[in-house]
Amino acid sequence: MSAVRMGPLIGWGILALVLAFAALAPLADAVGPLRQNLMRVLAGPDALAPFGYDHLGRSMMARLAHGLRLSLTIALAAAATAAAVGIALGTLAAWRGGWIDRALTLVADSVLALPALLMVLMMGVILPSTPLAFWAGLAAVQWIEFFRLTRAASRSLVGSPAVEAARLQGMSTLWIFRRILWPEIGPMLRTAMAFSVATAIAAIAALGFVSVGVRAPTPELGLMMVELLPAWREAPWALAQPVAACFLTLLALNLIAGDRR
Repeated sequence: MSAVRMGPLIGWGILALVLAFAALAPLADAVGPLRQNLMRVLAGPDALAPFGYDHLGRSMMARLAHGLRLSLTIALAAAATAAAVGIALGTLAAWRGGWIDRALTLVADSVLALPALLMVLMMGVILPSTPLAFWAGLAAVQWIEFFRLTRAASRSLVGSPAVEAARLQGMSTLWIFRRILWPEIGPMLRTAMAFSVATAIAAIAALGFVSVGVRAPTPELGLMMVELLPAWREAPWALAQPVAACFLTLLALNLIAGDRR
């Protein structure tokens, strides 16, 4: 099997392991992500905490699992929302054209002028919950990529003989999209979906790392990195764990995104 075909398979395998750990690790953990044991500060693995303890004596395994679940849930929700909005508006713009196309393109270009992290911070001021602000802010930025890809790919398809024939036969717009447009644009949009999830996870970790994201003591990968950074000489293995979890998740998603089939 070629390296091109092996990459996505490796990506799916890594992602499956990450998801399994995030889902199953809390079931095997008897300590929890918030319980402190100051007698075990930066201690190594034991029966209660197989990954060791952090700077406040909390289980690293429990905190990693909960941090991954939080990041993946927000990223998947934001990417799914962005995909639904972007694909719907991109199809509408290509299908109708005219002033609708120009108006939607103007809105997309205007939103694109705002940095993604600034949009998330603005939502954090408006919305009371940080995870909700992450979801709304990321979705408000990421829909543009799906809109532009869908619009560009669909414009050449809506005037094709297959679409014209379907229209003459009285087929609905939904049927035409599902049977004619989606088989052509689907692989490209699945790639964009994987990249969007990876971008969202990286953005959440980046905001946590600069202490403007999820607040302590909630476990989050970027926040865990910045909390453990002062102890990197005493317990480098502790700092390496959230870094490795973030890296493996992003690597898996980027490998999956390389599947153009």
